[in-house]
Amino acid sequence: MTKITTCIFDAYGTLFDVNAAARTLAGSGGRADFAAVWAQVSADWRHKQLQYTWLRAITGDHCDFWQVTQDGLDWALERAKLDDPELRQALLGLYWTLAAYPEAPAVLRALQAAGLNRAILSNGSPAMLEAAVTSAGLGDLLDAVISVEDVGVFKPHARIYDLVGARFGCTPDQVLFVSANGWDAASAAAYGFHTLWINRAGDPVDRLPGRPESVAGDLSAVPNILGV
Repeated sequence: MTKITTCIFDAYGTLFDVNAAARTLAGSGGRADFAAVWAQVSADWRHKQLQYTWLRAITGDHCDFWQVTQDGLDWALERAKLDDPELRQALLGLYWTLAAYPEAPAVLRALQAAGLNRAILSNGSPAMLEAAVTSAGLGDLLDAVISVEDVGVFKPHARIYDLVGARFGCTPDQVLFVSANGWDAASAAAYGFHTLWINRAGDPVDRLPGRPESVAGDLSAVPNILGV
């Protein structure tokens, strides 16, 4: 097998906990109506956020990830019958500082010590990604933060995965691509990357042309897979 030189991470749901915004606000007190439904709101928010990226990629009606993040939240809040502009603004504000999963820093440090390239490849806009990386204290552990805005289409278009080779001068078989989104891991596998699906929920494998090479419950599996 060709030696893997580069480890690429999806951002939202992989390095950063997309449920953290809603969970944090629900636990802050004083919002009993939201606390009762926060888990469903968060799930709906994420589902619609992703759904809107896929639809926009198909139709060619691109916008940045911040717009679909707001649109997804608006749908989720309306479904929950929560017409509360202050709640909306609070949730959106928290989305810029999502917590990283606890194992993420140690994993990135291990890869850094082994001399591997480390980067994010994400649907997120550059400003969103910069805020999340800074808030989580991961900036010194990454060589690059690559946004789909460089090509103006959302994942899983192949032009997104092309950005990795363009940035690092590597071939697909020199890359381990890590994502908590099954469809992303499958698409990256079909593209030619080695892939690890972080399947925290224990979901079935998506029925798509590609199939993740490895599956794990959290990011701590990455160094073991790479032998570092």
